[in-house]
Amino acid sequence: MSFKKDFVWGAAAAAYQIEGAPCLAGGGESVWDMFCKKNGAVWNHHNGDVACDHYNRYREDVGLMSEIGLHAYRLSISWPRVLPDGTGRVNEAGLDFYDKLIDTLLEKNITPYVTLFHWDLPYLLHCRGGWLNPESVEWFAEYTELIVKRIGDRVRHWMTFNEPNIFLSRGYGMGVHAPGETLPPAELLRQAHHVLMAHGRSVQVLRGHGAGYKIGFAPAMDVAIPDTDTPENIAAARRRMFLVGCRAMGDLALWADPVFFGRYPENMLEVFDEKKVITTAEDMKLISQPLDFCAVNIYNGHRMRAADSKMGEVLKADRGTPLTGISWTITPEALYWGPRHLWERYGKPVIIAENGMSNHDIVSLDGKVHDPQRIDFLNRYLLQLERAVKDGVAIDGYFLWSIMDNFEWDHGYKERFGIIFVEYATQQRILKDSARWYSDIIKTNGTSLHRSS
Repeated sequence: MSFKKDFVWGAAAAAYQIEGAPCLAGGGESVWDMFCKKNGAVWNHHNGDVACDHYNRYREDVGLMSEIGLHAYRLSISWPRVLPDGTGRVNEAGLDFYDKLIDTLLEKNITPYVTLFHWDLPYLLHCRGGWLNPESVEWFAEYTELIVKRIGDRVRHWMTFNEPNIFLSRGYGMGVHAPGETLPPAELLRQAHHVLMAHGRSVQVLRGHGAGYKIGFAPAMDVAIPDTDTPENIAAARRRMFLVGCRAMGDLALWADPVFFGRYPENMLEVFDEKKVITTAEDMKLISQPLDFCAVNIYNGHRMRAADSKMGEVLKADRGTPLTGISWTITPEALYWGPRHLWERYGKPVIIAENGMSNHDIVSLDGKVHDPQRIDFLNRYLLQLERAVKDGVAIDGYFLWSIMDNFEWDHGYKERFGIIFVEYATQQRILKDSARWYSDIIKTNGTSLHRSS
């Protein structure tokens, strides 16, 4: 027995990365629209003004999803597309787009999984303080209310935030993502607390509209992989996953523990100054609204072993460690240990909300896109996910990142993560070999995975 009969095989994308700029269709600008105008912020001065033109080509794209055989598609809503100012005035054209997209997916028997926030904060809300402003909690609640009233009759699966640990650490700590700020740790924690409260308010709003909704959120996870499967190394890896370390804002524990346990990690006060952020029991109750699943984005991990320190010893990657096109390490075991860590700690069914690789794809002389490296990558990772299932980890679904090549944030269009090739000059779509391979995996519910002898 490997993947259960109702296992969900899907793929994902995000609004800003594929749709085209919301301000070109009656919406407002996001922090990413503004960040792309900053000299040197994005590779080769790329931006999301057109991206994959999904706003106009969604029917073609959904048709390709159907051809692949996707059970589900994880999309995000562009907040500034539907609320140009972030609050108040509504852009009906934006809401109509998502109406049509959802209906088209359902016509093709593809289940929509909707993410409410995938990094595109309305720029005018940023001008009002963004996530540093405590009013952001209610801004997000108002936005959630608008969306659920419009499409909640057809959407049953929701995620509030995508990778809050990444958009805060990289956008407000390191300054390499929108809006490009470098705030001190105390201010980052204040933002994180407001984002967590906004998540809780969003869950409350969703629960108020649909008793049958399935709700989660999707942080990223840099998985701690035990160097060898000894009890000591496994314990060290598990402990490392749920403490706040040198990455602080980017660490999973800072986000998952408040959401599932209603408290911050035990060592958080060793990293942050408690006096800088005032939290109350009411705050934590709001943050820890009951969720139905634990979604997580996993691309890789780091090996570690037990050591004298509480944090364990993180091992450096060996020379020659395989890398993806974007130079991320290839560590298939991350898709075993990540879900296992989460299941053992939180007891919620796991959904892999993103997993995939950037590859140096080109159109070959035969007019096709051959990407055997991606197929090998996905096969190795899915075998490890299957291993987790066999070891008793409850895993409900897998969403491949991404359905098509797209705007890869500060990397622009340099990186290709898709299983559908996009020729940006003409907007032609080509199913890569990996798309046809994934189609077969879906049809066989994973039994066609290649297993070495």
